[in-house]
Amino acid sequence: AREACEGFRSQVECATALHAAQNLSIPFADLKSKVAGGQKLAAAIHELKPTADAKSEVRRAEDQAHADLGMRTRPEG
Repeated sequence: AREACEGFRSQVECATALHAAQNLSIPFADLKSKVAGGQKLAAAIHELKPTADAKSEVRRAEDQAHADLGMRTRPEG
């Protein structure tokens, strides 16, 4: 897991990208290379899967990552 997360700024960012890739059937390596290269996750998702609602998918993946890591999710609003 440590190798998979190399290049990400945090474990949360890595887990979020992993969930987004899985949720959208995007190869994790492709998403990782874009995000680790400095691209925002939503922009990378939009580029790799233009039909996806990138912002919504980032929120969903963040919530999943926070749940995985035992963190509280953002309040609904």
